[in-house]
Amino acid sequence: MPLSNHRQIVLLLAMPLLLAVPYARAQTAPASAASLAAPPVDLPVSGSHADAPAHAGTSSGADQVDLDDIRNFSRVYDVVRQAYVEKVDNKTLMKAAITGMLSGLDPHSEYLDKEGLAQLNEDTTGQYSGLGIEVLQEDGGLRIVSPIDDTPAARAGIKAGDSIVKINGTLIDPQNVGSMFDQLRGKPGSKITLTIVHPNSDKLIDLPLVRENIEIGSIKVRELEPGYAYIRITQFQDDTVSDLNKKLGELIAKNGPQKGAVLDLRNNPGGLLTAAVGVSDDFLNAGVIVTTRGRLQDSNMSFSAHHGDQLNGAPMIVLTNNGTASAAEIVSGALKDNHRALTMGQRTFGKGVVQTVIPLDADHAVKITTARYYTPNGTSIQAEGIKPDIALADLTVNKADSAPSLINSEADLPNHLANENAKAGTDINDDGSAADAKLATGDYALAQALNVLKGMALGKTAAATNH
Repeated sequence: MPLSNHRQIVLLLAMPLLLAVPYARAQTAPASAASLAAPPVDLPVSGSHADAPAHAGTSSGADQVDLDDIRNFSRVYDVVRQAYVEKVDNKTLMKAAITGMLSGLDPHSEYLDKEGLAQLNEDTTGQYSGLGIEVLQEDGGLRIVSPIDDTPAARAGIKAGDSIVKINGTLIDPQNVGSMFDQLRGKPGSKITLTIVHPNSDKLIDLPLVRENIEIGSIKVRELEPGYAYIRITQFQDDTVSDLNKKLGELIAKNGPQKGAVLDLRNNPGGLLTAAVGVSDDFLNAGVIVTTRGRLQDSNMSFSAHHGDQLNGAPMIVLTNNGTASAAEIVSGALKDNHRALTMGQRTFGKGVVQTVIPLDADHAVKITTARYYTPNGTSIQAEGIKPDIALADLTVNKADSAPSLINSEADLPNHLANENAKAGTDINDDGSAADAKLATGDYALAQALNVLKGMALGKTAAATNH
């Protein structure tokens, strides 16, 4: 569907430091380095020897780079060059200085070299070689934000909230966390051992893993039961909207219009902004989807929905948890604020800022936070997330043990009268409870969502009948 205010600028709504899988981006269509050339930046300098006037465009003379600060930087640079325990070349030092400057701003701003830009290209396709985990650098360590479905990490049992404490036996600390990050990716078939610890546990678990070529299909669509669709989006890629339209369209063509749908965004780390807007637009007929505001004019954008709800107004439930982040939060906020869906689960991650990738040349770029984004109600979810309409604890359910019973109904009593309307071959015990038990023991939150969805669908049917 068409997008309003489409900009030739790369906007990222990524989780911070996604180390083992593609950085989950939220961006418009990629633009060339030439069209995204960084604007000239003035660097006003003040000090006892700075008698030249400040460059035009500076806001005030009070916020200028002091010559003493420049001298201190130069002195530190020389000290490192001369006294550091190992020889460090100028190129490495300058890269470290730039990286430190950006990382000191917030967890999302960073310097991208040639490898980083190549990875950015991989991210939009959902193809890479790695383990399939989203990782956040936190307090000098690595914490799992979410595993991606059907990847080595997910199959090994890694869960959102786990911490990686060792890689190949080496303890992770603030000094080596960068090199540890580099080890998470590698050639397909190469082996790696992660030592993890679950939240609220001190037990270390060694997990031998084999890196794979990860091709992440971002959309899964099926019926939970006749008339109720299940739509799972693992992340937002460049093909997510077209894939959703295709798969949901095929399901409706095969099974008819749906009475309702569950949109599962749990552990979805984000992705392309255009994909998030497109998915929201697929379930809305009108209304604002998201707005962004920043200091640069190009950072001020608004995206609105167009007519064409794929489900034709059928009730929706959006499942979220603490791993629902970034672009996934845009979709959650858009459907919630436009009263198109109820959200269920846990509070979302709370990443409500936008990054812009500004190329410096063909092989280098800066990803820097340039804006905040706001849900249709004008709410910033930064560091707060989106609270669900219906809260669900992160639980697993076990079927209750019960003694076998010989009599469960009138039909089990001897000499009972038969139902004159009974159809031959019908099983009166097939009331749906067995299927509900199977779903609930496999996925408690999804079972709850389906039950609420059925109630919404029945309410809509009753309202239509009364009118």
